[in-house]
Amino acid sequence: MQLARVIGTVVATRKAEGLEGVKFLVVQPLDKYQRPVGEPQVAADGTAQAGPGELVFVIASREAALALPEWFVPVDLAITGIVDQVDVDACISDE
Repeated sequence: MQLARVIGTVVATRKAEGLEGVKFLVVQPLDKYQRPVGEPQVAADGTAQAGPGELVFVIASREAALALPEWFVPVDLAITGIVDQVDVDACISDE
């Protein structure tokens, strides 16, 4: 599970079977201090509620496909929740 910020939307006129009605959003992965890490990625919205600007958590690989209404669809990243608040203890090191 990783934090990410929704930075855009994707419009797909054709989708694989089982993905009809699932939103696709562009997310920027974040570190524990909410700083961008890596490149933006496209994620299927398993919550059906996330939108641009929101802080979300995502899961990848096979687990991503299990987070959607229909299992085992061809996705590599899925939004599984919307984050309300993050508290990071200042004494945690950046290991």
